[in-house]
Amino acid sequence: MQGKVEICGVNTATLPVLKSAETRTLLEQARGGDKAAREKLISGNLRLVLSVVQRFSGRGESMDDLFQVGVIGLIKAVDAFDLGQNVQFSTYGVPMIAGELRRFLRDHSALRVSRSMRDTAYRVLQAKEKLLTATGREPSVEELSAETGIARQEIVFAMDAICEPVSLYEPVFNDGGESACIMDQIGDTKNCDEQWLEQIALEEAVSRLSSRERRILALRFCGGRTQMEVAREIGISQAQVSRLEKGAIGRIKQELGA
Repeated sequence: MQGKVEICGVNTATLPVLKSAETRTLLEQARGGDKAAREKLISGNLRLVLSVVQRFSGRGESMDDLFQVGVIGLIKAVDAFDLGQNVQFSTYGVPMIAGELRRFLRDHSALRVSRSMRDTAYRVLQAKEKLLTATGREPSVEELSAETGIARQEIVFAMDAICEPVSLYEPVFNDGGESACIMDQIGDTKNCDEQWLEQIALEEAVSRLSSRERRILALRFCGGRTQMEVAREIGISQAQVSRLEKGAIGRIKQELGA
């Protein structure tokens, strides 16, 4: 079948879709202890799980594992849904599924994060889902702080701590078989060819100065001495130090083309 995608042995192209009225009827039956209705309700919302799981793809975990975790979130949503609330099941189910996936990714992160930091991040994620459902938009850090009572700085630190690390070799562009990764976009301004050439040119320019000029520059810019201190050490006037220093720097700039 064209477009067929299998996850955990399930052909996602054949997954059933329940209508809102049918979903509510099954929820009522499941509340009454009807296990068959509960199973049908879970099966009928697997597409909902799939749609949420796709948001979390590309994080180093297999889609099969993420789908299974998402189903756990769906089951929790089915069992905890309040029929007295005037909301569709999907509105309640999506945050539950997403929350289960986030917990899984957080607990299986390659970086070890302290328990207190994870707990803070979990509280923030819960508040984020709540505000997102209520307002229909991403809440700001200030809104999350007001909702949770957690300081803005702690929220930022906690959310950064649970972010999935990205490989330097992660592809960011692919065109006709040629790809570019993050490493290709990072420049080393310290150990590049241009820096080496400038260092060599500077050393050559300094080597052409007189021994007195080199000593003055070394005392002034490596030793941190004042012109008066240099004058006393060398045995010349402060005015002579100033003139020699200025002339040496001028010649260096001229040779470097500055």
